[in-house]
Amino acid sequence: MQFLRVSWKILVGLKDLLVLVFLLFFFLAIFALLNASPNPAVVRDGALLLKLDGVISEQPAEVDPLTALTSSSMPTGEIRQRDVVRALKLAEKDTRVKLVVVDMERFMGGGQASLAAIGNSLEAVKKAGKPVYAFATAYTDDSYQLAAHATQIWMDPLGGAMITGPGGSQPYYKGLLDQLGVKANIYRVGTFKSAVEPYMRTEQSPESKMAIKGVYDEVWGQWKAGVAKARPQAQLDRMLTDPAGAVESAKGDLGQLALSSRLVDKLGDRIAFGKFIAGKVGADDKKTTGGFAHTPMGALLASYGPATAGAQIGVVTIAGTIVDGEGGPGTAAGDTVSGLIYDALDNKDLKALVVRVDSPGGSVTASEKIRLAIEAAKAKKIPVIVSMANLAASGGYWISLPADVIFADPATITGSIGIFGVIPSAEAGLAKIGVNADGVKTTPLSGEPDILNGFSPEFDRVAQSAIENGYRQFLTRVATARKKTPEQVDAVAQGRVWAGGTARQLGLVDRTGGMHEALAEAVKRAGLKPDGWHAEYIEPPASFAGTLISGLMPKRAQAAAPMDIFAQASWQQQLLFQRISADLNMLTGVRGAQAKCLECVDFGAPATAKADTGWFAMLMKALS
Repeated sequence: MQFLRVSWKILVGLKDLLVLVFLLFFFLAIFALLNASPNPAVVRDGALLLKLDGVISEQPAEVDPLTALTSSSMPTGEIRQRDVVRALKLAEKDTRVKLVVVDMERFMGGGQASLAAIGNSLEAVKKAGKPVYAFATAYTDDSYQLAAHATQIWMDPLGGAMITGPGGSQPYYKGLLDQLGVKANIYRVGTFKSAVEPYMRTEQSPESKMAIKGVYDEVWGQWKAGVAKARPQAQLDRMLTDPAGAVESAKGDLGQLALSSRLVDKLGDRIAFGKFIAGKVGADDKKTTGGFAHTPMGALLASYGPATAGAQIGVVTIAGTIVDGEGGPGTAAGDTVSGLIYDALDNKDLKALVVRVDSPGGSVTASEKIRLAIEAAKAKKIPVIVSMANLAASGGYWISLPADVIFADPATITGSIGIFGVIPSAEAGLAKIGVNADGVKTTPLSGEPDILNGFSPEFDRVAQSAIENGYRQFLTRVATARKKTPEQVDAVAQGRVWAGGTARQLGLVDRTGGMHEALAEAVKRAGLKPDGWHAEYIEPPASFAGTLISGLMPKRAQAAAPMDIFAQASWQQQLLFQRISADLNMLTGVRGAQAKCLECVDFGAPATAKADTGWFAMLMKALS
């Protein structure tokens, strides 16, 4: 009996403990879900505060619960581009908003096309009679592209403006693979399809250099023209042609150099900047030192809520590498994206479909699934408009083909019409450590691809023929969609990338413009009144676990953002190691033929650093 009594007490105690744990989890979940949504009640007279902590992206990725719980570091923050644009649009007419503050203290960049759209929105706010003020410790190409649109630019005296332009060294791995005895068996089509060059060469090919140099020049010219138009007083020439001489002449004082070159208007720390803004809109409720009356972007958006009046114009965002299978927000997963489109066509009364593409491509099969889903909209006689963001290359161009009209920003990177396949084998490396391979075949393809003994000539011929067929299908699809012959397409294809302006001249896209122009075209083709519609966003819903983790994370919890030019240099090094890790992972992780533009990584938004992606962790991953 004594044993039963003790056992019963233990069971009762366990039950009470489980109840307490459940209640704790329940209340944490409620807190997290409430904390994850902005509170419209905090909207007040003052400034609209755009706190750009992180990276501008077309579709922020969901926080991975397992990574968040097990990682020793925080993920990089992502800010949805369309949220920034909409907030600025609301600010134009909202009488509570007296001015706009763009805080880029922890800004980590974005694609040039996405930033141009935000810059246009800042200009519209100024035209509405509301000044814009920018603040940062250090300005780089991306942050200065936005800051140039400000009425007044502030910078911390200990900071600086370091404008470098696109370009730089890229890693090539053939020497490493040779030493390891690993062979990258490559099957590709396209003189300029340089995605696989890092695995087959020790330096960049002349064809790739020529193509990329042309795109760099075009995009960089647009950046300089845009900055000069927004801020004509900025004296950039000497800093671009002789940066070392300019810095030395200022005796290393980067703040004074930026001021004397009229890149910025005022030098002052965050407190001084806050007091300056408070002098215009008043102090915050708590009278915080350096604080000012303001409304956060999220609160302003929440106070208006999503538009619901009028007819539905479907908007689907395809952002990131196109992969097979399923995935959440921020992942261009073929099954998920195509399923969302089919579901919307079946269950929503869409009058038109706008496809926002920001992708370097990826899986051929996933790209075709998405293309067919978009094609289904046309089969229902629904106008289809594509809006290209920073990248719509290779597979990103493939999925754009069904459109009635393709819009591209002048800085959009598109084209890269070509495909490849890569499969590693390690016969030389295994032989070095005394591992040999032998066996019996019943057909020429038995045991192929043979990673132990090397691929047979028959397999190489089969694989290359399949890739060539895939390229012909790509050409045929482009030719049909763009009303050209396959020979005409081939002349501008071959894997070559183009900037949006040149792509329009070549007939790969139809018009210059962004999301605003694409939506206007959709409304026009659908026969709707200018005020008789709203955007119906077709996106994968956030998971409960992801929302829960986001709500529990501190609002400022994110990967450490670079603040001065030295931190920027260190961060660039981190991104390089992250790229090397991704490149080596692609060698063994690719499944199936790829329509992907690897060199396009230089033209999109900076990669959002995952947890534990320091150089040592990534080196260990690469070697494991």
